[in-house]
Amino acid sequence: MKLRVFASRCTFVALVLLAACSKVTQENFAKIQDGMSEQEVQALLGKPGESSNITVLGLSGTSSRWVADDGSIAVQFVNGKVRAKSFERRPAK
Repeated sequence: MKLRVFASRCTFVALVLLAACSKVTQENFAKIQDGMSEQEVQALLGKPGESSNITVLGLSGTSSRWVADDGSIAVQFVNGKVRAKSFERRPAK
């Protein structure tokens, strides 16, 4: 029983630490530059929570979004390179 309680507490602490280490920050948003590859952005932010693709006339486009408690970062890629980005801060409760 004590081992189960300890394991539950360790899991809770690990989840809290992961949430506190969110990569969706204004500082990381500022590091995203036009022309960066999708791989470079994922190295900075991790895998996106949402992503959609489209191909038109030989151009491929991807719209990806990373969401955290404090806000979200959206990045649009054309042929695998950053072309637009936005940061949305969630209102304080």
